[in-house]
Amino acid sequence: MTALFVTLEGGDGAGKSTQAALLEEWLQERGETVLRTREPGGSDLGIELREIILHRPGHIAPRAEALIYAADRAHHVATVVRPALERGEVVVQDRYLDSSVAYQGAGRTLEPTEIRALSLWAAEGLLPDLTILLDLDESEGRRRLDASRTLYDRLEAEKAEFHQRVREAYLELADAEPDRFLVLDARRAPDELAEDIRARVEELIDR
Repeated sequence: MTALFVTLEGGDGAGKSTQAALLEEWLQERGETVLRTREPGGSDLGIELREIILHRPGHIAPRAEALIYAADRAHHVATVVRPALERGEVVVQDRYLDSSVAYQGAGRTLEPTEIRALSLWAAEGLLPDLTILLDLDESEGRRRLDASRTLYDRLEAEKAEFHQRVREAYLELADAEPDRFLVLDARRAPDELAEDIRARVEELIDR
């Protein structure tokens, strides 16, 4: 077994859940033990925090929002992610600290370096071996969401300008860490994206 930490990032509607499921299936076919998880909501406590942060009615102050995400991350990494990696498993995770930098940092116009520092502190410095960024224009992401649901969570419901800032922040993060990020055009067919993801993951497993 190969301990590997893979995260999927991108705006709403980019196809992260689809690619996470395809990657999990392929890894299991290879004989890997896979833990598929998400943030927020990847632990028992996280499920409660997810409901608060995404679905609780009323305003949540941006800094409070960032701290709730950090609390979820701290507990999730300590109780779910690190134990799985220590067992030699592959962790495939939908969203991680880059989401906080993009959404709470750029989207909420907080200081991205402070949000990153908070996230790293919460995760005790744990960074993914690979971060897959599914890049998608805000308008296409909105079209996909409109076609698949009628209710939006707190972040999905934000205006176009918010989501454009998020996208730009993600691309800046990828430019700053090209060795960690694999940036893919999320307009491509899911099977094509999955093939590119498998190729990169295979390189990491076989190294």
